[in-house]
Amino acid sequence: MNIHEYQAKELFLAYGVPTPRFRVIGNPWEAYEAAQELGGETFVVKAQIHAGGRGKAGGVKVAHGLNQVHQLAMEMSGKTLVTPQTGPAGKKVRKILIGQAVDIAREYYLALLVDRSARAVAIMASREGGVEIETVASKNPGAIFVQRVDPMAGLASFAARNVAYALGLGGPQVKQCAEMVRNLHRLFQENHCSLLEINPLAVDAQGALWAADAKIAIDDNALTSRPDLRRLRDYDEEEPLEIQARRYGVDYVKLDGRIGCLVNGAGLAMATMDQIKLAGGEPANFLDIKGGANKQNVINAFKLLTADERVRVVLINIFGGIVRCDMVAAGILSALREIEVKLPIVIRLEGTNVEEGRKLLAESPYSFVLADGLADAARKAVSALAGETA
Repeated sequence: MNIHEYQAKELFLAYGVPTPRFRVIGNPWEAYEAAQELGGETFVVKAQIHAGGRGKAGGVKVAHGLNQVHQLAMEMSGKTLVTPQTGPAGKKVRKILIGQAVDIAREYYLALLVDRSARAVAIMASREGGVEIETVASKNPGAIFVQRVDPMAGLASFAARNVAYALGLGGPQVKQCAEMVRNLHRLFQENHCSLLEINPLAVDAQGALWAADAKIAIDDNALTSRPDLRRLRDYDEEEPLEIQARRYGVDYVKLDGRIGCLVNGAGLAMATMDQIKLAGGEPANFLDIKGGANKQNVINAFKLLTADERVRVVLINIFGGIVRCDMVAAGILSALREIEVKLPIVIRLEGTNVEEGRKLLAESPYSFVLADGLADAARKAVSALAGETA
């Protein structure tokens, strides 16, 4: 679950992480009063959407004086920002952060994330802040320092200081940075974060450190034990079909392709998307019905697929292990009797009772394209799409 920058900064303040003062507005007419309350002459006006790259899309501006704050907020409010992370549809700006500007002398990068390979929290720091970390990683990977934290031992004081030293800080800044890192680690752990990022971590003209930006993602699995975190969810920022999928109990991510995927198993779903791309097509979604290809799961999956207007072909890829293929086929047929699907359907079944399952599908009144193997299914789905769009 992603949260807005202003929500992340509210968490920062609660954990003692230095953050420039700010106000959040939902109406551009509030901008003048918000800036007036903050005081000063220079402000940042930042669109609040769940996507990076806002600055390049016109979603981060510096304002000089109260009138310019109001003007920029008027221009930004309701605007659709298109960034590399939003996709071509972009995201509409509904909230705006008005913040005090920091007189930045230097910019750094600081992040905490889950390193699954090491089974630890990794603290990443770089002296090259203020730019996309992906660019730094590709062009100068040696510029990124990584400090892993043993989940059993916790964050040691020397490890927090190592981050400060890696950034080239000295004197009182080492203590300030180490304290900030300890507070961020506590925030990360206690709120079940999967990502916490500050870019830039700013040093002002007086040498003080500030979290000038904030990005936090929270593990959805924690929302059961921490229902209070659900208040941070902004449904306006989420894909409606993905919201519905959570209620169905399936894993679904909407993509930009035309071939809808219905698969049991996350790994198999990833392999299915890869094969579609290798065959020259583009998947419309990631959809894992989590192994239980029963009638209701299949009905719910078809509802998601047919609600996406971009889907022109459906590819069903089921591996029958614990679940028998004949039961899967019966579930598909039962689902189609309850929900009308007018799209071409390509089906690949493998596993237990596969011949019985294929026979049920072949003898049904519905027209399916049966495939032998995953690669064949992907090719037939791409071919069916070509016929649909010809």
